[in-house]
Amino acid sequence: MQSRIYHGDIEPNDIARALVAYFHRGNFRVQQIGKNEKLNVQIATHQMATSGGQTAIGIAIEKVEDGISIQVGQQAWIGVAASLGKTAITLMTALKNPFRLLERLDDLAQDIESLRLSEEIWRVIEEAVRRAGASLELSERMRRIVCEYCNTANPIGEPRCIACGAPLGSVQPDTCDYCGFVVNKGEINCPYCGKPLQ
Repeated sequence: MQSRIYHGDIEPNDIARALVAYFHRGNFRVQQIGKNEKLNVQIATHQMATSGGQTAIGIAIEKVEDGISIQVGQQAWIGVAASLGKTAITLMTALKNPFRLLERLDDLAQDIESLRLSEEIWRVIEEAVRRAGASLELSERMRRIVCEYCNTANPIGEPRCIACGAPLGSVQPDTCDYCGFVVNKGEINCPYCGKPLQ
């Protein structure tokens, strides 16, 4: 499962609409469950698809402080693998009857599209996030540190509170470059995705 957090003025429905608009076509169908703060989107091949194997993948989208969290689940591969296996057998027997290979071209094209489904989902999500003006970086609102002593908002990077002069060094937040999770200074790996921090 891949997870990312995007910061900014973006809602779960923005992502769901983008996924439905892009994937609810051809051999794919899209189903949205839930509304507003927390929802799930499932993308799957039609049960009566004319070509390719069956596959499905789920996306969980949730409102978090100052943005959204997105988790793309593991894709179901069994139907695609079976269809690719059938195409491989057809290739081996194509020497006897080359026209049988032409019958499998649509299946092969659909299977290749299905294999790229997770990658294509992230591309659609990234485009929707970009259009909304959000990103993996901290939003302007989150770029403030509240002083523990006088509750004054300070810009990130200030070593001392601009009002009372208290040190702020240990509470300077940042985000993981890979998933957008808010991390503290001194952390070596992201506690959310496990990737090394720079």
